[in-house]
Amino acid sequence: METIILGWYVLVETGSVLLLTLFASLNYTGTLLAPLFGVIGDRIGHRDLLAAMRASYIVLAATLMALALSGHLNASYVLVIAGLMGLVRPSDLGVRGALVATIMPHDQLIGSIAVSRTTMDLARIAGALSGAGLFAGSGLGPAYVVIVSLYVISTALTLCVVVPAERRPSAESVSGALQRSPFRDLREGVDHVWTSPRMRAAIWIAFITNLTAYPLTNGLLPYIAREIYDSNQTILGYLSAAFAIGSLIGSVTLSVVGSVRVARLMIATTATWYLTLLLFARMPSIPAAMCSLTIAGISQSMSMITIAVILMRTASERFRGRVMGVRMLTIYGLPIGLLAAGSLIDHVGFVATATLYVAAGLAMLMAIAVHWRTDLLHLHAPANAK
Repeated sequence: METIILGWYVLVETGSVLLLTLFASLNYTGTLLAPLFGVIGDRIGHRDLLAAMRASYIVLAATLMALALSGHLNASYVLVIAGLMGLVRPSDLGVRGALVATIMPHDQLIGSIAVSRTTMDLARIAGALSGAGLFAGSGLGPAYVVIVSLYVISTALTLCVVVPAERRPSAESVSGALQRSPFRDLREGVDHVWTSPRMRAAIWIAFITNLTAYPLTNGLLPYIAREIYDSNQTILGYLSAAFAIGSLIGSVTLSVVGSVRVARLMIATTATWYLTLLLFARMPSIPAAMCSLTIAGISQSMSMITIAVILMRTASERFRGRVMGVRMLTIYGLPIGLLAAGSLIDHVGFVATATLYVAAGLAMLMAIAVHWRTDLLHLHAPANAK
């Protein structure tokens, strides 16, 4: 809801696609801090850290709500608060993934991560449709009353999560951890990732998709809805919901199937994701664009789930938070890709920019698959164990 509402607000208020991509990029300002959040989660427990992070969302969203209701909101305030929230939000997905891996047995990891993503996908569908409708019908202030209320519920539910007693950090371990340098823990986490070829491959795929795939659907949808299809917030909500519905289908499918050749599926679904984005950029009508976005959402969900499964299966239990923190560093590709896309669209147009991004992404994906073919494509490689 927040991303759609604020993205549309910035685009309408400023009329600048470059400022729209700047707003979208500010949501990821804290990506560099993600490994440190992983260190903190490994020390104090991922549930408590996640609850504290979501409490910070309440404070920032309530500030925006107050500014909107009092009539003092402008695009500058939106950009500043988006930057502050972006210090924390990029780590949310990684901390949650580590928490799921802590709670669930190893042999149920694919299904549990897939189920975890279904809740996010359902929220994206509901948020895309209700957010656009609320904003169009009631205005920014009332829409933010709903957003703040949802953040409060989210924080309360996070505190209801029960972590098995044997997997909670003990008082002694927390005390000992606090005496160690967090940067030493961070270095150990990076070293742990770099010792495994399949974890390195998964990290690189996560980076290239953030650089060349996500910008076309995460930050540019308001521009596409308004400038390409000459439509309003409602159509923006439909486009966003179509991608989220596809993501939900992909998550549910993997949660049901469960037993798959994970690394092979990661390569295949990532390639499919790029091809459907190429089709999306050339769709002449909104219904056709929604269909291609749905297929893109299916492949995107399967790609991201398989990356998370490879990382969580391979990582040692005490390094899971740090490994997911390193994984979240790959999100830095998204603001880079967004800002570059904003400049390219002004010069060569949206279709040419999308084609360039897809071609670059597919080329890098094939290079990764060939370089680590023994670890990713071989039938009996550990990454393909069912």
